[in-house]
Amino acid sequence: MADENKSRLHARVIGRVQGVSFRYFVVEQAESLDLYGWVRNRWDGSVEMTAEGMRQSLETLLQALREGPPMARVANVEFEWLPFSGEFTSFQVRGTV
Repeated sequence: MADENKSRLHARVIGRVQGVSFRYFVVEQAESLDLYGWVRNRWDGSVEMTAEGMRQSLETLLQALREGPPMARVANVEFEWLPFSGEFTSFQVRGTV
């Protein structure tokens, strides 16, 4: 896997995304796609995440974020593509900010 095929995705998911197991849904999706990074709730009610890995896998994750788990109601996903850093070794749930 050459690094030129890898990327970093930072996203904020807005809607009814807290209290519906959204973070654990993201962890499950990311791990199944061999992605590394983190996800956390934000005090404003959104969920924020950063993931790294193969660009195609990240695009699959982005599509999953738009749908969310069954009880979620995603209103919007704000996202940006960033350079791959290789800093993560797993995918974790972080504390709320």
